[in-house]
Amino acid sequence: MTVLLDPTMGTKTEAIETVARPTSISGLTIGLLDISKARGAEFLDQLETRLTAEGASIKRFTKPTFAKPAPVDLRHEIATSCDAVIEALAD
Repeated sequence: MTVLLDPTMGTKTEAIETVARPTSISGLTIGLLDISKARGAEFLDQLETRLTAEGASIKRFTKPTFAKPAPVDLRHEIATSCDAVIEALAD
């Protein structure tokens, strides 16, 4: 069993089912989420180049600020248009 801690949930705990990782990214749409911290976009630029070379389609997203969770509409857009997401946490 893997235990993951969600920093946005406060003291409330609940079991959340995880999704299996894809065996290949070829043909998948990968969302790249820039959380608006310094140099995150540079990291994602490099990642986009590598993922595209592996056959993935890329969609880029940016949070308005790193200090708060992504807005609900942004999370919904990512969840409904991407097969997987990678979040940039660079400083």
